[in-house]
Amino acid sequence: MSKSIGTGVSQAREAGMFGEFGGSYVPEDLQHVLAKIAEAFDRYKDDPEFNKELRGYMKDYVGRANPLTFAKNLTEQVGGAKIYLKREDLNHTGAHKINNTIGQILLAKRLGAKRIIAETGAGQHGVATATVAALFGLPCTIYMGKYDTERQALNVFRMELLGAQVVPVEKGQGRLKDAVDVALEDLVKNHESTFYLLGSAVGPHPYPTMVRHFQSIISEESKAQILEKEGRLPAAVVACVGGGSNAIGAFAHYIDEPDVRLIGVEPAEAASIAEGVPAVIHGFKCYALVDENNQPKPTYSIAAGLDYPGVGPEHSYLKASGRGEYVTVTGKEALDAFLTLSKVEGIIPALESSHAVAYAMKLAKTLPKNESIIVNLSGRGDKDVEQVFEMLHKQ
Repeated sequence: MSKSIGTGVSQAREAGMFGEFGGSYVPEDLQHVLAKIAEAFDRYKDDPEFNKELRGYMKDYVGRANPLTFAKNLTEQVGGAKIYLKREDLNHTGAHKINNTIGQILLAKRLGAKRIIAETGAGQHGVATATVAALFGLPCTIYMGKYDTERQALNVFRMELLGAQVVPVEKGQGRLKDAVDVALEDLVKNHESTFYLLGSAVGPHPYPTMVRHFQSIISEESKAQILEKEGRLPAAVVACVGGGSNAIGAFAHYIDEPDVRLIGVEPAEAASIAEGVPAVIHGFKCYALVDENNQPKPTYSIAAGLDYPGVGPEHSYLKASGRGEYVTVTGKEALDAFLTLSKVEGIIPALESSHAVAYAMKLAKTLPKNESIIVNLSGRGDKDVEQVFEMLHKQ
């Protein structure tokens, strides 16, 4: 099973398809832009000079490799399998997003881009994009749903401090889906000078493949680290899923390891895989929450970065093929995990990551003590402290 699934993923990836999912359902003028990006990615992803520069920034700017931390206190409190945390929260800018933005801006530089645009939900991708745009001296516009700018005001200020222009999007619900819509419109109008630095493993080809490639450093590191610490692979890798960038990065080097469970955790309030159907959204086919008119449904999660009505095409394929498991956690369970990890380990997780922590705590209880679980701690919770304060004081 593992061999056929692994081979299928590889073959599908070459064409921008993952089984029936993925593709590029976009207007012809945008297709030409995407083809240029795909050509550049194919040319540079295995180029020694490109990878030398990328690895240099990962080490000396991002701060990789980050640790795989044994959560001893949490493990003892929960009981069962050992819980390890892959510490993407320790990256520069505080989340996994910087892995991808460094890679993509190096491509943008080689394509001669004069301007960078991006979308953001929780603001972490926006901050990471503004960071690399500042580093490379490129003007940067970030589209963010108006509702998200209000609940993530600190990240908006961080982006502005870094020199980015943050544009609140009022159309629709004023959330992540709407920010992506407007960013794509900008790209169509300004494609000759603009590079769209997309933050999640979603969108038309080549973005899901490209984001996966740059985020796979997460599982590349964690696989070596867990073998060093435990002498064996984990029973499961657990990661939160909105669009799916941190999760696909956390899963990538384990997909062909059939004994390792790959578990994506969605918010129960926006469960695109658990409750969605195959549909085309933002130029690609995936499991999505759609209404009777095949339009994206309104969604809500306490974690702005998970508030998206679709999911990456590779996650959709992993679900359909049976290789991946996708579960849901409520906002209350995620909030409880946020508080627990903070108090027990002295690590304040992002609300997005707290969904994965919450499920891992349940899972650990069902497994023997000699097994281990890796939780991808995709980001730190500094951005969420004010929001959590307000939630706790409303109760």
